[in-house]
Amino acid sequence: MKVTEIKPLICHAYRTNWVFVKVLTDSGLYGVGEATLEYREQTVATAVKELERDLVGKDPHNIEAFWHDAYRDAYWRGGPVLMSALSGVEMALWDIKGKALGVPVYQLLGGKVRNTVLCYANGWFAGAKTPDEFAAKASQAANAGFKAIKWDPFGSAWMNISREQLTLAIDCVAAVRDAVGDRVDLLIEAHGRFNIPTAVRIGHALEKFNILWLEEPVPPDNLDALIEVKNRIRVPVAAGERLYSRWDYRSLLAKNGTDFIQPDVSHVGGIMELRKIAAMAECCHIATCPHNPSGPVANAATLQLAACTPNFFFLETMSTDVPHRRKISNETVQFKDGMMAIPDKPGLGIDIDEQVIREYPYQPINLRHYRNDLTDIRPDDAKSYFE
Repeated sequence: MKVTEIKPLICHAYRTNWVFVKVLTDSGLYGVGEATLEYREQTVATAVKELERDLVGKDPHNIEAFWHDAYRDAYWRGGPVLMSALSGVEMALWDIKGKALGVPVYQLLGGKVRNTVLCYANGWFAGAKTPDEFAAKASQAANAGFKAIKWDPFGSAWMNISREQLTLAIDCVAAVRDAVGDRVDLLIEAHGRFNIPTAVRIGHALEKFNILWLEEPVPPDNLDALIEVKNRIRVPVAAGERLYSRWDYRSLLAKNGTDFIQPDVSHVGGIMELRKIAAMAECCHIATCPHNPSGPVANAATLQLAACTPNFFFLETMSTDVPHRRKISNETVQFKDGMMAIPDKPGLGIDIDEQVIREYPYQPINLRHYRNDLTDIRPDDAKSYFE
């Protein structure tokens, strides 16, 4: 079996554009992956296509050899574009291998340690603006079975936060806590917004709500700043969605920079790279909670990792999505009592429909985080994609 072609496919998805990858072979067997890189979708699609010359004519089963050579021969190494492109192609190769052998990918990585995985909701707050609106939507998420919910209550703040902005953010957290009580964990997202003193101030203000974690309190480009914040606050810290390989994670873990790691299978180099990162974290007794806000193929790949990774704790899950998510793939997501079932189909257990994807072509999307419209991340007709 030899690889004959790599196809990147871009699909508009309102919040972002999904970037899917299809690796074809001369046997007729193909695999799918996802390389979604928000706001740089066309760039990563081009990077995916550039990897084609490294892979065409080669045996798709030799995943480690391809990954090593592609990473080495890029010369500049790392970064979100290369690693996302590698991620999408690598996922597709695992999909091919699993299909060829007739087993799910998790069987190739050691087999199951669990049949279901605990999920937390993101996107549950779509459209909410006031603390009361957040509280009402939080109740809906809790009633839907989610055991934890995550959101960013900090408006358009950047580096510093005014007293009025902080009061509004804390009022929002208080309203949500009152609405859901102790039946749901709260995860507070900061999107790397703040400088050290502001992050510390926020961490102290959140102590009384018994939150599960404060996520990315400072920008991701200064590990020492993250460590300083972590050491000065009493709420747990989560970080890592903007780290792109095991080498980035080595420093984070060696310096005890976080309580939960959040590698993204679409950005860290794919399935095996995330599995290696999780193993490094396991040695440090750190839980793995992958960043997973993207499309159906990334979710399918992350579920394979949830199946076989002992220190996998929480799976990020978008509570609703664009209606055409159900049309562009054959995704089947079984969700009950806060748990998502891990499928047993060969490969990643998912396929995509190229023709339908073309009905939703690329549209440019800009970052919402600092425009004070972060909650406008879902269209009015957004729907659950769970069974």
